[in-house]
Amino acid sequence: MHPLCHDEESHALMQFKQSLVINESASSDPSAYPKVESWKVDGESRDCCSWDGVECDRDSGHVTGLDLNSSFLYGSIDSNSSLFHLAHLRRLNLADNDFNNSEIPSDIRNLPRLFDLNLSFSVFSGQIPAEILELSKLVSIDLGLNSLKLQKPGLQHLVESLTILEVIHLSEVDISAKVPQIMANLSSLSSLFLRDCGLQGEFPKGIFQLPNLRFLSMRYNPYLTGYLPEFQSGSNLELLLLGGTSFSGQLPESIGNLKSLKEFHVAGCNFSGAIPSSLGNLTKLNSLDLSNNSFSGKIPSTFVSLLQLTYLSLSTNNFSSGTLHWLCNLTKLNFIGLRLTNLYGEIPSCLGNLTQLAVLNLHQNKLAGQIPSWIGNHTLFISLGLGPNRLHGPIPESIFRLPNLEELDLQKNLFRGTVNVGLLRSRSLVSFQLSGNNLSVIGNINDSVALPKFQILGLAGCNLSGEFPSFLHGQNHLEFVELGGNQIEGHIPKWFMNLGTETLWHLDLSGNFLTGFEQSVDILPWNNLRDLKLSGNKLEGALPIPPRSIISYMVSDNRLTGEIPQAICNLPSLVFLQLSSNNLSSKLPQCLGNISHSASVLDLRNNSFSGDIPDAFSNDCTLRAIDFSQNKFEGKIPRSLANCAELEILNIEKNKINDVFPSWLGIFPKLRVLILRSNRLHGVIGKPRANFEFQRLQIVDLSDNCFRGKLPLEYFRNWTAMKTIYKERPLYMQNKLSGEIPVQLAQLTFLAVFNVSHNVLSGPIPRGNQFDTFDRTSFDANPGLCGKPLSRKCGNGEDSLPSAKRDEGSAAYPLEFGWKVVVTGYASGLVIGVILGCIMDTRQYEWLLRLRRTGQNLKTRLHRS
Repeated sequence: MHPLCHDEESHALMQFKQSLVINESASSDPSAYPKVESWKVDGESRDCCSWDGVECDRDSGHVTGLDLNSSFLYGSIDSNSSLFHLAHLRRLNLADNDFNNSEIPSDIRNLPRLFDLNLSFSVFSGQIPAEILELSKLVSIDLGLNSLKLQKPGLQHLVESLTILEVIHLSEVDISAKVPQIMANLSSLSSLFLRDCGLQGEFPKGIFQLPNLRFLSMRYNPYLTGYLPEFQSGSNLELLLLGGTSFSGQLPESIGNLKSLKEFHVAGCNFSGAIPSSLGNLTKLNSLDLSNNSFSGKIPSTFVSLLQLTYLSLSTNNFSSGTLHWLCNLTKLNFIGLRLTNLYGEIPSCLGNLTQLAVLNLHQNKLAGQIPSWIGNHTLFISLGLGPNRLHGPIPESIFRLPNLEELDLQKNLFRGTVNVGLLRSRSLVSFQLSGNNLSVIGNINDSVALPKFQILGLAGCNLSGEFPSFLHGQNHLEFVELGGNQIEGHIPKWFMNLGTETLWHLDLSGNFLTGFEQSVDILPWNNLRDLKLSGNKLEGALPIPPRSIISYMVSDNRLTGEIPQAICNLPSLVFLQLSSNNLSSKLPQCLGNISHSASVLDLRNNSFSGDIPDAFSNDCTLRAIDFSQNKFEGKIPRSLANCAELEILNIEKNKINDVFPSWLGIFPKLRVLILRSNRLHGVIGKPRANFEFQRLQIVDLSDNCFRGKLPLEYFRNWTAMKTIYKERPLYMQNKLSGEIPVQLAQLTFLAVFNVSHNVLSGPIPRGNQFDTFDRTSFDANPGLCGKPLSRKCGNGEDSLPSAKRDEGSAAYPLEFGWKVVVTGYASGLVIGVILGCIMDTRQYEWLLRLRRTGQNLKTRLHRS
């Protein structure tokens, strides 16, 4: 018979049990159960060596192991704990419990025989005690997933003191230091997990080549740099996780030597170059994530050999174009992430053989054809993402009946037909996006009972018409809603305003025929709303006040009246405020300067504001774009604008500003667009005081003012930015030219450069004079243009005919300049010229100004008007 448990150890264990309580919320493992409940000191079970989770030495009867992992334990542990009376303890596992933010007691030194310590995920906090370094027999230490710090001592001290460690798991421990070079000397190390530890500096290459290393995870340390070494054959690595670090360089061809590798994740790093074909030699791989890097070239054909893959993500790289057929052999896949991988062609029918597939993400490619019918038969699908692409045809109704679907994204394709939301069968569906197709979505209030509770709902441009969609009744979990670009009429109903009051953060109702709110409120009721788009409706009455959480507020192109209320000044997170093209009036509140310390864009264009512009821009002004044009402002340009050092755009045209030329704006290091046209500016424009004034200026319009004298030549020398291409991303990215090209421009005989590519122009290209010398690149990417030098002929059979119709430019694009700016500049003032050569991409927020020759080829004139 084996000896019974020692009484003092049995007593210590019972004391430990009694110092804690059983709380089922203290453990997260589904298999958790309260092991200590079976401990008793009487009857047949009085021998503690028979207790659940207790291990004893067969010869001495001393307690050598305690495994209370996932046991619902809740309470605090301190240095008085009887746990530390178990001096013969060799294994201690308290993982997945809740010790109420206790610090690891220094009395852990009283367990000198410990070689396996696991306190992970058990709500410990504070600094890891230096006494842990006295446990010289430790082979395995796991303190991860707690709010712990390892700084005094640090990681260097740990590695120097515990030299026989085989397992180091410290994920989410705050280390905030470099990985010590000495760690490459731990020849017995087999498992190293340092995920999300605040690691810095360059990772020692030698660690990759430790002879016994099997598992390595350094994920989510964004300041950790490093490179992959050449790998020798015979490596035991099974898991290599580097995602979310700053590792860079190329994957070495020798990566094919890692024959034991099962998981390889480098998502969100800085790797580049081609993926080596040798990666296809890793036939044991079951999880591969190369997403969000800069890999180029083709996806290797050798990937067809990765037959054990269950998880594959290659999303967001720079691959050359390819098709999906190479996936057909990988029949064990349950996750495919191929977003932004330059795919084209149809979705092959052979993918129907992937019967385990649950997630298919093919977002933002160039896939064409129709949705294959097999998708509707895959009942395991939980996420299906096919937009934006070029898919067409009707959407198979079987997709809406998939029983386990949680996410369905078909937005921005060419789908047509009618979708009845009443067909949706998955009660788990939380994300449903059909925006930007040729679809008509229908539903009624009877559908609302059976519909799932959406969190993300995208139905923009889905031909919803009439009253507000009644099938949204009861959708009280909404977070992201897009209903813009429909024909929804009337008031926003009271029942909708009561939905998602704590959850909704994005609401887009722009481009409808809404007239107001059924329920009158002082502040809109969505307490966590960050993004509100109401532009392009028929809203009447006073300006609606968003909640304090708002970041972007767009309510342009409506019929709002009255003044800007003081409450707008009390929005601490406001970044984008667009109130343009309404009937707002009166003076601006002095407090409007309050938002200048957080806002980037302030657009009040085309209203009836009057009086002086408040001279109240804060010292920490963050504004990057200001548009006060087409109002009735008077007085001077406020000098406190000098506080707005980030300013890129200033447009105050068509007001009654009575001031001299604001040469003091020249100090702005980022100012690119300065529009002062049609005011009462006067006097002589003096020479710039320094050669760096207005150094980034690319568009300037001073026309229709009362300036006199000559524009100093020195300004032309300073304005070198007009001939420079910038690859940065400033805010002046949505100004596009629309309408027809005025025939008067053909009279500009001095014009040597003319580039209006990448706009939304239409109609015939003027002929004669300099226009006969411009090639087709001057007019690229304007689908509506016709006539020479383009191959597209105009509909009337003539290459170009004058037209009386002149589009002044609408508000289709924020901060848009119509042709009137250009023509007026030619006729009666000064417009310096890159407004004709701008290329803006409103989706990617890219800025590119293309000017093939210097500004010296554009003659400019200054007229007193």
